[in-house]
Amino acid sequence: MTLNMLIPFALKCSIALSVFAIGLNSQPSDATYLLLRPAQLARSLLAMNVILPVFIAAIVTAFDLHNAVEVSLVALAVSPVPPILPKKQIKVHGERSYAIGLLVVAAVVAVIFIPIAVALLGQFFQTPVDMRAWPIARLVLITDLAPLLMGMLVRQFAPVIALRISKSVTLVALVFLVLSVLPILFTAWPGIVALVGNGTILAILAFVLAGLAVGHLLGGPDLHDRAVLALATATRHPGIAFAIGATNFPEQREIQPAILLYVLLCAILTMPYVIWQRRVSYSF
Repeated sequence: MTLNMLIPFALKCSIALSVFAIGLNSQPSDATYLLLRPAQLARSLLAMNVILPVFIAAIVTAFDLHNAVEVSLVALAVSPVPPILPKKQIKVHGERSYAIGLLVVAAVVAVIFIPIAVALLGQFFQTPVDMRAWPIARLVLITDLAPLLMGMLVRQFAPVIALRISKSVTLVALVFLVLSVLPILFTAWPGIVALVGNGTILAILAFVLAGLAVGHLLGGPDLHDRAVLALATATRHPGIAFAIGATNFPEQREIQPAILLYVLLCAILTMPYVIWQRRVSYSF
């Protein structure tokens, strides 16, 4: 196995282990949490799958951005939440069941939503684009649903083992993440730097801040639920976004650096919101 093959493999292992660790601390009722709360489910899907994509389409139309940045932002806007996001949502005292339920629902809905959304956006921008359901289903199954279900099954049938191995699995996942992300960033860094300017930073800033604002406003009366939806609306699955971009625009080699730039800036821009939420939670 070459280094170019080993790095993506390590990244996938990191994600799978992280989600498996989340599953070790979850139960099946968490996955169906939103199905029993239709109003909260509707608000969540409205924020993530309607309002933010429409806003990003308007941003892309209004400003003269680099083509790769336009493609990346639109692809991110229609992507579900990343599989490791619940850990961050839970740290701000968000409801665990809501965070897990939103991860599951967003992943399942993405299989149907993304092909439709991509087709509609292609007509809007008068660009022939296409995204089949199977690649999306395979990706969310590998990175989201399968490891989460496996972790839940271990907790269900061997709760003592789940408790013992949870921290170790998380630590191994972190090691794999560092070992895989650093070489990717090192390789893509020149491309990331080349994209800075021409409104790229402002566009990503608008994406993240609009996501936080929309999610916070539609999260409902509970402050912790607002934090969960705010982070979910602002933070999207980079792997699925890259799959959408690479499938439809293989000649755009700057798509990966653009998505990595979003990931870096999103982590930085959401930090003040996370700190504020934790301080407000402690004051209750």
